[in-house]
Amino acid sequence: MPLGRELPQLLKQRLFHKGRKFDFEVNRLRLPNKSEGEWECIRHPGGALALPVTADGRLILVRQYRFAIQGRLLEFPAGTLEPNEDPLETVQREIEEETGYRAHKWDKLGEFFLAPGYSDEIIHAFLARDLEKLETPPPPEEDEDIEIVFFTPEELEKAILEGQPVDAKSIASFFLARSFLF
Repeated sequence: MPLGRELPQLLKQRLFHKGRKFDFEVNRLRLPNKSEGEWECIRHPGGALALPVTADGRLILVRQYRFAIQGRLLEFPAGTLEPNEDPLETVQREIEEETGYRAHKWDKLGEFFLAPGYSDEIIHAFLARDLEKLETPPPPEEDEDIEIVFFTPEELEKAILEGQPVDAKSIASFFLARSFLF
């Protein structure tokens, strides 16, 4: 925040929906210039993402159905943080559930806000290496429609640049991991 700039003042906060994965609220604010308005916000506990790399350098992604877009997206395995859960624990669970692999080496790539114009969701991105295929992977969750796919880094970069349906958190994480991949 630049020196001398005051933040907007919260005048009223209303919770409109308390959901399983996120809450939706509307906030009345007074800006430093004294104008007032309402801002909607999705409150989200945050998520963690694994960028799994096999011994031969291929990336493991999932092709997942997403209701909001009525289609499938390419994504790295990811999940929502449970209350008081460390992001690394979240992503270790999710990689096993979604891909059937376990990683023995983890590197934090960074964290970033997913859509700060309307949500406080933050994504914690990790590089997952030294993978082991699980003999008995956990059963898929009932509400997920997932297909495991493999890409070389070059193939994924080409898919992104050609406009194939890849979600934003996966694109951002891929570019955070470039120094490890190329």
